[in-house]
Amino acid sequence: MRILFISIEGNTRSFVHKLAEYAQEVCKQDKNARLIETVEVSDASGEILMKDPFVTFVPTYLSGGNGIHNGYTEIMTEELRFTLEDDDNYKFCYGVVGSGNKNFNAQYGLTAKHYASKFSFPLIDLYELRGTSVDVERIYTKLVTYQTEFEKKLKAFNGQ
Repeated sequence: MRILFISIEGNTRSFVHKLAEYAQEVCKQDKNARLIETVEVSDASGEILMKDPFVTFVPTYLSGGNGIHNGYTEIMTEELRFTLEDDDNYKFCYGVVGSGNKNFNAQYGLTAKHYASKFSFPLIDLYELRGTSVDVERIYTKLVTYQTEFEKKLKAFNGQ
């Protein structure tokens, strides 16, 4: 499974690395389990072409207001949005996982919710800050399910 992500303060990077390590442990018990490949987006990453199924992980960074009725301005994660838009990469994305801080109430995970709406793919899950081991296990299981379903749809669409 491929994960396309952006990490500003290291929380998202930490979580996807824990997810990849968990996948390796699962593979030791089940050789058919899916491993994880991570692709980090940054200002220095240049153009990234995604033509195989992937999931997006995005933290929440907003500027001003309450994020719902006013003041929703995405900051610091725009490069990920641009990467999804480039060459229609978003068409191979089967969903988004978001992170944030629950102290921000309605703004918790709001960037991921906006990505799901903008690109018409599902919001798979949310986790707080660097996530917990319970979050890792839950989200890994969901990713396997979502990617499997997405692959079936691609095969049907391609007449296979």
